[in-house]
Amino acid sequence: MFGSLGMPELVIIFVIALIVFGPRKLPELGKSLGKSLAEFKRASTDLRNSLEDEIRLEEEKDRRVATPASAPVPAPAPVVDESPAAVPDDDPYAAPVPGETTPRGATL
Repeated sequence: MFGSLGMPELVIIFVIALIVFGPRKLPELGKSLGKSLAEFKRASTDLRNSLEDEIRLEEEKDRRVATPASAPVPAPAPVVDESPAAVPDDDPYAAPVPGETTPRGATL
């Protein structure tokens, strides 16, 4: 019920409170204790809700900064020609290009 407090412990606490505060004062103490607990619960709930709201607002703000609404569309990448680099014709040691019948650098 109250953690590790059982019924016998609660009865002992009630009897001690009755002796200390008296039968007239005990109902008033119970009422004020109940109001205090309710107020504490309400305050802690309000605090938790306000913290959650602030966290949610910060996350939305971070999301808006990370992905701006008017983000420019990136230009398409230029097409790169995949053909091999051109070899100057005056290089006599250049490898022959497939389909060529005369070696490079040779004159006819």
